[in-house]
Parts: sequence; structure tokens; C-alpha cells
Amino acid sequence: MKRNTTTLAALALASALTLTACGTGAEDNGAGSESAPATSSAAATSAATETATPSAPATGSAEEIPAEEISAEHNDADVMFAQMMLPHHEQAVQMSEMLLAKDDIPAEVTDFAQQVIDAQGPEIERMNAMLAAWDAEPMADMEGMDHGGMSGMMSDQDLADLEAAQDTEAARLYLEQMTAHHEGAVDMAQDEVDNGQNPQAVALAEQVIDAQEAEITEMEQMLESL
Repeated sequence: MKRNTTTLAALALASALTLTACGTGAEDNGAGSESAPATSSAAATSAATETATPSAPATGSAEEIPAEEISAEHNDADVMFAQMMLPHHEQAVQMSEMLLAKDDIPAEVTDFAQQVIDAQGPEIERMNAMLAAWDAEPMADMEGMDHGGMSGMMSDQDLADLEAAQDTEAARLYLEQMTAHHEGAVDMAQDEVDNGQNPQAVALAEQVIDAQEAEITEMEQMLESL
């Protein structure tokens, strides 16, 4: 009886050891089979991403496009847009600087004038880069000429009136003049959107329309509060 009990115990121990070894092997094999597909899947995903995401041409905000990426494709409307909008933007900066040189101007109006300078300065650089890319020259120096014939441009007398105005009257005159100035810029930009060919020039024109229409609304609100 004692001999049979010993034999049964030995068999039970051997069986337990065999089951343990089998279990360990199954876990190892399972871990190995899961690891390989995961690594392959990650590599495949990375490769697919690189294949499906080629370098896209620069789009979006016009001033973010490097000068070397300005397309050579253009037509007369593109050149005219850049040539005409350049002095238009330069005058807006000039008017804003005139206002900022004055005392006792409401803070919201001086903040707006600085906003005009900050926005239109980079756009001036973009348009100069466009003309250079197209081997086109900027319009001849228009200083001292009467700009009243260009859409929204102030005449020399308009600028003299702004220079002479002071305090709240200067702020009011600036906002009135800049509203007309922006309306002219929107009209010029819409012509480019309708007739232009160069993708960067059209993108800039769309940007001008969106920004300056919003600023027209902002100026109208400031005029009501003066």
C-alpha cells in the first residue's frame, strides 16, 4: 500500500512538471507571435504614411510661402495686382504711422493703426517678391502724385488733412479715410481673384479681402463709439 502511494505521488509530480513546461512554452510562443506582427504593422504604417503624404506645395497664408516657392506661372492681372496693391499698402502704412505720431488718440484707434502696419508690412514684402519672381518691375515712384484716381487711394490733400488733424478729430478722419482705403483694396483684390492666374497672388488677394472686410467692420464700430 505504501509502495502504490509513492508511485502515484511520483506520477503526479511528473505530470505537474510536464504541464508547467508546456504552459511556459505556449506563453513564450504567444508572445513571440504577437511581437512580430506588431513590429511589422508599425513599419507598414510608417511606410504607408510616407508614401501617402508627399511634400505638398505651399498653400494657405500668403506671407508664409517662401519667396523661392512663388510660381512663375502668372498673367497680366497678377502683375497689375501686385504693382497696384504695393503703393496702396504703402499708403496705408504711411497713414497709420502719421496717426501713431499724434498725441491724445484713443487707444483702440492707435492699436488698430499698429495692426494695419503689422499686417500690411509682410504683404508688401510678398508682393515685391512676386514681382521679382516674374521679372516685373514695381510701379514707378508715385510720391507727390495725386492718387485719387486709384481705387481707395488718398490724394495729397487727403493726407495733408490727416497730417493737420489732432486728437479725436484725427482719429475720426483716419478711420473714415482708412475705411475708403480698405474698400478700394477689397475691390482690387476681388479683380485678382476673378482674373488672376498665379496661385500665390490669388491666395494673397483672398487674404486681403478676408482681413480688410473684417477691419472695415471694426472701423465702423470704432467710429460709432467716438
